[in-house]
Amino acid sequence: MKTKTISIIGTALAVFAVAGCADNSTSGSDGKASATAASAAAAYPFTLKNCGTDVTYKAQPEKVVTLNQTAAEILIHLGVGDRIAGTGYEIEKTPPAIAAQYEKIPVLSAPGAEIKHEKLLEAQPDFVYGSFASMFTKEQSGERKQLHDLGVPTYLTEFDCTYHESVADADFGMLFEEYRRLGRIMGVPDAGEKLATEQKAVVDKAVGTVKKRDKPLKVMWFYSTYEGTPWAAGPGGLPQHISELVGVENIFADAKTKWAEVSWDEVAARNPDVIILADLTRGEPNDTAQEKTALLKKDPLTSKLAAVKGDRFITIPGSHMDPGYGSASAVPVLVDGLNKLG
Repeated sequence: MKTKTISIIGTALAVFAVAGCADNSTSGSDGKASATAASAAAAYPFTLKNCGTDVTYKAQPEKVVTLNQTAAEILIHLGVGDRIAGTGYEIEKTPPAIAAQYEKIPVLSAPGAEIKHEKLLEAQPDFVYGSFASMFTKEQSGERKQLHDLGVPTYLTEFDCTYHESVADADFGMLFEEYRRLGRIMGVPDAGEKLATEQKAVVDKAVGTVKKRDKPLKVMWFYSTYEGTPWAAGPGGLPQHISELVGVENIFADAKTKWAEVSWDEVAARNPDVIILADLTRGEPNDTAQEKTALLKKDPLTSKLAAVKGDRFITIPGSHMDPGYGSASAVPVLVDGLNKLG
């Protein structure tokens, strides 16, 4: 591995040398950037504060490794999918619109697993982008500082600076700002602004069609089960924000993390009016929406819930519940389902 480490440093330095070492570096800041700043011509080097860490991007990345499928999909929609040298952790079937591009990207991890550090270094990336803090660890792809010391800048979504921890004020504005930042990092700031504008329009249009109710419906965002224990959306993530946008009540809004390990007793006690099912195709037990429905109908406790007896389910692709390109599409699907339920 020593040879590969030297090689990746050399590659990074060579790219940085081409970019030059101008003294007019600009600094980014946390919060939402203006559209004017986002659409400005990309200039290197520049520094962004990302999850509390100052990261300097010295040149336009040409060999990117995305640690998970959602991250890869965002870059494809920014028009830079051809610069992805490898990706990992596929959560479900790729949407048809980008399937051809995605299938060309080498998968660097085992099915359902994360990219290991040595495998990542073999790809000789000049930028690493991931959506989960758990991936930037010594046991997985390597700590961010470790990669920065090798001359490889990183970006971790601000939605998960600390794994599963609730994020104050998590909303679509944060996601759209991520598009702008990635557009700037990749040297295509206009693409980042365009994607943010398009996705905002999708959300705004859907929210405008919400059927008004005298009393908010109570919903459970049912993501997965592990050893029979359900995991549901809590506060500080996009599901909570979407719930507030469309005027429903997340029954686990008081949980300690944005994805909470709950119990079927708690689900029954909180008695949701609607259950939102994550449809996953990664192959884990009870991952698909169909399997979740069967589980709920079979269980002696949950089968008695009015939502289950009345088939008051709304199905959303699992990846749409995590911050990514599909998140905006979750809003019209949810609104349409809620409106049809009356």
